Amino acid sequence: MKTLNEFTEIIKKAGEIFKEGFEKKLQIHSKGIKDLVTDYDIKVEKFLIKEFRKKFANFSIIAEESAKEKFNNSIIIDPIDGTTNFAHHIPHCAISVGIYEKKEPKYAIVYNPILNELYYAKKGEEAYKNGEKIKVSNQNCLQRSLLATGFPYSSAENEDDLKWVINKLKHILPRCQDIRRLGSASLDLCYVAEGKYEGFYEINLKPWDVSAGVLIVKEAGGLISNEFGYEYNFFEDRCIVASNGIIHDEMIEILSKKV
Repeated sequence: MKTLNEFTEIIKKAGEIFKEGFEKKLQIHSKGIKDLVTDYDIKVEKFLIKEFRKKFANFSIIAEESAKEKFNNSIIIDPIDGTTNFAHHIPHCAISVGIYEKKEPKYAIVYNPILNELYYAKKGEEAYKNGEKIKVSNQNCLQRSLLATGFPYSSAENEDDLKWVINKLKHILPRCQDIRRLGSASLDLCYVAEGKYEGFYEINLKPWDVSAGVLIVKEAGGLISNEFGYEYNFFEDRCIVASNGIIHDEMIEILSKKV
């Protein structure tokens, strides 16, 4: 676990910058009608890139706000997943880092410095939160399952995306216990891994939103796919579906229907 620990120590140091920004009045810029970026997104990302390049020069960097290098042996960084929450001082936000070797997930770290929640996994060695092993829920009934989703920023300008969100909610909400929308995909995936949610789905996510969470879910015993039940590719697929595995087919049945 030496390499995982090295990544974790760098991310924890970046968490100090993250916490500093969370308490401040921020400079906020718009990347789109709804999509925000703060000066601390940039600061955290620059710190991570600098430190990762010192220790892991053989890895390319794919980061939300800057570097978009070739994907192979890669470190995929979201400096602040849940920037809107961060900007509004809502503590549901995190640093997400996925480390890939030959395009396969090797290590995953999702760190919420505000709540001191550190999720991590190494391929083949299970998933953990703050040193304790985590497992997905064993709930087998969709009607008693708590799900999570997200609303794409594109819904402000893309009517098809807005219709997709509304139609899927219309069909899946009556068939589950309830749906949460907390605004950080990396943490939503970790909450599936931890058994807080039974499932999660969302469209139009980027690789840095999910690169860490997908491995954490799998190592905790869960399933990841696209909305048709096939293997999820975060560069190509529109929709990600994560679950405890038991309710997965029922989620796919609803999400794959044309409405």
